[in-house]
Amino acid sequence: MSFDINNLVRENVKSMKPYSSARDEFEDFDTADMIFLDANENPFQNGVNRYPDPQQSNVKSVLATQNRVSKKQILLGNGSDEVLDLIFRAFCEPKVDNVITLPPTYGMYGVLANLNNIENREVLLSSDFQPKVEQILEVVDACSKILFLCSPNNPSGNSFSDDVVVKLLESFKGLVVIDEAYIDFSEKESWLNRLSDYPNLIITQTLSKAYGLAGIRLGICYASEEIIAVLNKIKPPYNVNELTQQRALERLSEPEKIKGEIKSIMDQRAELLKVLVDVKFVEKIYPTEANFILIKVDDANKRYNELIAKGIVIRNRTTQALCENTLRLTIGTEVENKKLIEVLKQL
Repeated sequence: MSFDINNLVRENVKSMKPYSSARDEFEDFDTADMIFLDANENPFQNGVNRYPDPQQSNVKSVLATQNRVSKKQILLGNGSDEVLDLIFRAFCEPKVDNVITLPPTYGMYGVLANLNNIENREVLLSSDFQPKVEQILEVVDACSKILFLCSPNNPSGNSFSDDVVVKLLESFKGLVVIDEAYIDFSEKESWLNRLSDYPNLIITQTLSKAYGLAGIRLGICYASEEIIAVLNKIKPPYNVNELTQQRALERLSEPEKIKGEIKSIMDQRAELLKVLVDVKFVEKIYPTEANFILIKVDDANKRYNELIAKGIVIRNRTTQALCENTLRLTIGTEVENKKLIEVLKQL
């Protein structure tokens, strides 16, 4: 595939020189016996008196080993939302360029498009929540910079067909961002395995879902070294704090524990799916490869309020495209799941 990232980068980003922090200039700052008088820090040790590693080298090393990619193919952000925002700011010229999103999908794509003054061209998914390739390509023009694919998709829960994704990767001349926030709950392989095949491919993942670290806000971006180098030019120097880096390293060192939690969530998902079939007000259960289930009910607002009254908070998605009278149920612990099932049977 003929692809030159320089054709997509904003002109001002091409010419800019990134901010160089004290810790960028001295890369081996973890050396224990060094005296640091370079960054105007408080010298009294308390664990967080020093600025964090601006390149998060230790966390990247673990992720690179676990996912068989180069550290130079990884960018870390303050949650996936920062990663997505950096992609907008690096490649989309305000008031000129456009991006393509496929509702119903993750709402932040549209929010970030508005924030960055970028046109968002929406192409609805099909009735079975798959991308409509022809319609997508019809709205593309020379200023279409990014296509966002959320797979497994939020809020529908399904993954997109491999054939469809390949066709889009090969046909779309801009960047294709595959958001894999829920990939750990799917039987499908990550598109990370195809990263070297498509120079226009960006994959975003997170430690918020399967890894149980929503509170530390750590998003991950995988792409070619060339794309990551562009994003590194514009990222804030200390965008991932020291406590986040420490907690991420601790959690990444527990792969068997993480696998056990994922298995438990998937087992509970299967239990809930079996029960939902017999709940009278549930009209449709959508296929899911995520840690949630989307259901169509008789009256979403009514059922949402009934569950709230019973102390159970779910997500009412009825205002989303193709999602009239739908509720999204996140899979909880076995105890929480039993309580939900008990209440559903009572309603």
